[in-house]
Amino acid sequence: MQIEVTVRHTSVSPEMKAYAEKKAEHLAKFYDKIQAIRVLLDRTGAGFGCEIIADLEHMHDLVASTYGPDLRTAIDQTADRVERQLVEHKDRTRNRKGRGPNPHQPTRT
Repeated sequence: MQIEVTVRHTSVSPEMKAYAEKKAEHLAKFYDKIQAIRVLLDRTGAGFGCEIIADLEHMHDLVASTYGPDLRTAIDQTADRVERQLVEHKDRTRNRKGRGPNPHQPTRT
């Protein structure tokens, strides 16, 4: 899995880049078919923004973005959003064949 951290419109300390990479690596434990994760750190007029794009194998990309007064808070909130999207996507793909037999219909014997 590739992790790419990009910074726009500001400079970020190496510790903050490492923190963003660590949060991105943590997302791999929720879904094993992640090909790449891109983390975009940005400076806006009101504060800082973070956008995480998870490239899934044979599926569309999962995208989440958050803006806040602190860069660490924005990274945490964005990682939580992508984590929730990954868990929901995994549940949808696992349960795509149905919920089981209908309890209101008689079974064939």
